[in-house]
Amino acid sequence: MDATLSSLLTAVVDRSNGLLWGSVLIYLLIGAGLYFTVMTRGIQIRYFGHMFKLLRTSRQSNGGISSFQALSTSLAARVGTGNLAGVAVAIYFGGPGAIFWMWMTAMVGMATSFVESTLAQAYKTDHGDNTFRGGPARYIERGLGLRWLAVLFSICLIIAFGLAFNSVQANSIAQAMEQAFAIPTWAMGLVLMAVVAPIIFGGLKSIAKVAELVVPLMALLYLVLALIVVAMNIGDLPAALLTIVQSAFGIEQAAGGAMGYAISQAIINGIQRGLFSNEAGMGSAPNAAATASTRPDHPAAQGFIQMLGVFLDTLVICTATAAIIIMAGPELLASEESNGIQLTQMALSSHVGEWGGMFIAVAILLFAFTSVIANYSYGESNIEYLAGRRAPLAVMLYRLAVLGMIMVGSVASLGAIWNFADLSMGMMAIINLVAILMLSPIAFALFKDYDAQLKAGKEPVFDPSQFPKLANKVDPKAWPKKP
Repeated sequence: MDATLSSLLTAVVDRSNGLLWGSVLIYLLIGAGLYFTVMTRGIQIRYFGHMFKLLRTSRQSNGGISSFQALSTSLAARVGTGNLAGVAVAIYFGGPGAIFWMWMTAMVGMATSFVESTLAQAYKTDHGDNTFRGGPARYIERGLGLRWLAVLFSICLIIAFGLAFNSVQANSIAQAMEQAFAIPTWAMGLVLMAVVAPIIFGGLKSIAKVAELVVPLMALLYLVLALIVVAMNIGDLPAALLTIVQSAFGIEQAAGGAMGYAISQAIINGIQRGLFSNEAGMGSAPNAAATASTRPDHPAAQGFIQMLGVFLDTLVICTATAAIIIMAGPELLASEESNGIQLTQMALSSHVGEWGGMFIAVAILLFAFTSVIANYSYGESNIEYLAGRRAPLAVMLYRLAVLGMIMVGSVASLGAIWNFADLSMGMMAIINLVAILMLSPIAFALFKDYDAQLKAGKEPVFDPSQFPKLANKVDPKAWPKKP
């Protein structure tokens, strides 16, 4: 009976995931991104340079969490196994053209990220320790008055990011270390617990400080290596780019009569892996965005900073992985033995020698480790939202549960956990997308206000009294009245 029930539940979860990720979420995410792009008149293009300008002052804060630390935390969650294994899977199943559709997904996703992160800032609440909390749960309750929906979102996020995905990331680390250095998975699990524990027990400030140090370093090292590979194969670069574009539109397959199928596979795999990687619209990154003390002192400022996060994740780091794989040659892609992270390891080894595989193992360690602590921070914010005055005890129990899931993930097979996490993430993405579409007029008004002040030569400042729709919905401690 138990086996029958388990099989039934597995079938339901698999079918639900197929419906969510095979059609509903793709159309909803891309549709929302296109809508936000049109309504902001191409904010990701018009304000591309402004994102980098804000980055120069993003490390300034008043003793709280800076914009740069919030960006690093969200990048820690975004930049993970999806940038190494996910890109390889997209290319393996969708061909090189999948990378083009990953780029397109990121371009529209940048507008979505701006909207959800701006809303997270506007509705953030003062935490009492010079930091803030916020995210979809807060703007769903405060903006839409739907606490039951906010509670459902928080539960889905805690299951997916706080617990399940941390097991998956720990599994990736343990498997990579065992393959590259013969370290037993149980030993790697204990090491991970020992390293992660003091960071998460230090709270969100501790996580932000670690992310600020580790994320830029790991991304820079990986990009430098990718640039070296490109430089070594500079003559093949034009052909590689042409292959991506031709494959995206099925031009290479047209002669063989498989054009329609090739295009559909490139689009589906590119969009799915792009969404998994940059998380735009998922409702995860706004939890980090809300914690920041922004400079300029305006919600839209963090919207621009988080928009940059999508660009760096997909259009920079994922492209670096794609270059390493595609420049390794078509023979590697034709091999049935290579899929996922192994494909990336084999591709890099073909360029630089055997140590390339070990480098990828270390990269997975760093990328997945930072994802663990960032995923934890998302869960903590939502645990506090749900628990209210009982938050200290609930957070303590949550920390112990996360450490337990890290150990379980290091030594166990996680197929069922991964599928259930996908379902939870799909549900939270739908809830978040519906919420930000309903609240988008406020985000557009905040952008218009920021834009007007910027064009007037002023440093933008948020004055809640100028927004009737935000009356009595903004935390006065987080956004005090301006003189």
